[in-house]
Amino acid sequence: MKLYRFLTGPDDASFCHRVTAALNKGWELHGAPSLTFNSQTGQVVAGQAVVKDMPGKDYDPDMKLSEQ
Repeated sequence: MKLYRFLTGPDDASFCHRVTAALNKGWELHGAPSLTFNSQTGQVVAGQAVVKDMPGKDYDPDMKLSEQ
């Protein structure tokens, strides 16, 4: 089974730490990061897709991907 997550958040150190934590749990980057600007808040929002192979497991829509 292959899992997919799309991490989003303000473009700051906390976002980088979330991506780093995912990488250290076995997730891999999938594609390039994306950035967008929220004109209402004046904030840049970052996004990064990550994937993880989970051999021998079956997908369950109730699983918490952040805990995998």
